[in-house]
Amino acid sequence: MKELSVNHLLGIKYINKSDIDLIFETADHFKEVINRPIKKVPSLRDITIANIFFENSTRTKLSFELAQKRLSADVISFSAAQSSVKKGETLIDTVNNILSMKVDMVVMRHSNPGAAYFLSKNVKASIINAGDGAHEHPTQALLDSYSIREKLGDVGGKKVVIVGDILHSRVALSNIYALQMQGAEVKVCGPKTLIPKHIESLGVTVEPNLRKALEWCDVANMLRVQNERMDVNFFPSTREYAQQYGLDKTLLDSLSKEIVIMHPGPINRGVEITSEVADSHQSVILNQVENGVAIRMAVIYLLASKIQ
Repeated sequence: MKELSVNHLLGIKYINKSDIDLIFETADHFKEVINRPIKKVPSLRDITIANIFFENSTRTKLSFELAQKRLSADVISFSAAQSSVKKGETLIDTVNNILSMKVDMVVMRHSNPGAAYFLSKNVKASIINAGDGAHEHPTQALLDSYSIREKLGDVGGKKVVIVGDILHSRVALSNIYALQMQGAEVKVCGPKTLIPKHIESLGVTVEPNLRKALEWCDVANMLRVQNERMDVNFFPSTREYAQQYGLDKTLLDSLSKEIVIMHPGPINRGVEITSEVADSHQSVILNQVENGVAIRMAVIYLLASKIQ
């Protein structure tokens, strides 16, 4: 059996193209499983997984839990808000206490960049990064690429623009790594204040004009404005942001070709995209959600097969 080159999924930059291909092949199989009348497989009956979320999450957390239950794993979920972390317990102590309950795998979201990497060096369990600060969110990038592959046949050679709050977005960074690894061309578009200074060093180009960016691309990934990560105002008002960088049906219909619309969610309807765009036939937002479960099943299954 083919296996991953890594024991953890900490970020896209730590894996290679053949890892991505293997995850996609495995996800194809699990996608078939989750569309059957009986949606469970007994693959991980003896594996225990802890979901440790130090930051709020609805969709990612539910998606991981569903993936784990579809694989018949035992699942424990931990929310930092109701935990001893509030009393000053360290990250390693918290996780080691959980691992002493004989947990094999940890899915963690944390507000500090590098938290998952730090953990992988200090505890004996397989770690999946479910988002670390504004650094990486590898499973989101994988499900985004998988959704492009499903819609357009291949990621290689495609032109993808990532629009919006690039500065605070872990989704943007993971997507840039994943798309380039598969041979796609990437541009970013957004207010100058939300584009990181040295983004071109990653091999992407900056296009400040939304219409030009949309005319160029095959796929537009519209990011959410992450107000919770902003301690100062990066643009005058939400209304002004929507006028300059929001996508509505009029703009979409005026383009010279049909493009694919993506969004990592949750959507601020009327800000990044209007409801008409989100619910249009060009949008693959709901496919992304379904594919998220299949991709996370694949990642968990492949990492679990490496646990001794």
